[in-house]
Amino acid sequence: MKKLLIVFHAPSENTLALRQAVEEGAHTMSNNIHVECLSPFDTQPDHVLSADAVILGTTENLAYMSGALKDFFDRCYYPVLEQKQGLPVAAMIRAGSDGTGTKNALITILTGLKWRWVQEPIICRGEWDPSFLEEAKDLGEAMAVALSEGII
Repeated sequence: MKKLLIVFHAPSENTLALRQAVEEGAHTMSNNIHVECLSPFDTQPDHVLSADAVILGTTENLAYMSGALKDFFDRCYYPVLEQKQGLPVAAMIRAGSDGTGTKNALITILTGLKWRWVQEPIICRGEWDPSFLEEAKDLGEAMAVALSEGII
């Protein structure tokens, strides 16, 4: 069974709803895919080493990813660097305004890790919009289906 790891920082009700929507979408393929959803603070290198694909979720804080996701990378970067090159990854950013700085930071870090983007990062910009939840659910479902079908 393949494993989809969701590492999602959810410090508010809205970001928690996004994380839950990603997880709900991923469970669409629950017969074929093991889904593990963790806070960045709870994610250890072994979680990444056992994953076949990853979805990252973060808020934008001061034009950068959350400190929680940065902490995840600080702890896990070198322990997984050599073994997880080519790992399929997607990301969702909740940005009150722009999201570009966070997106660029993620691209830089994941380029260093040599992980493989399977789609452009999704940026949920501006005021809260309930349609963000559908985007999150679609992301989880698409990653799970692609992993299950061997597309990624």
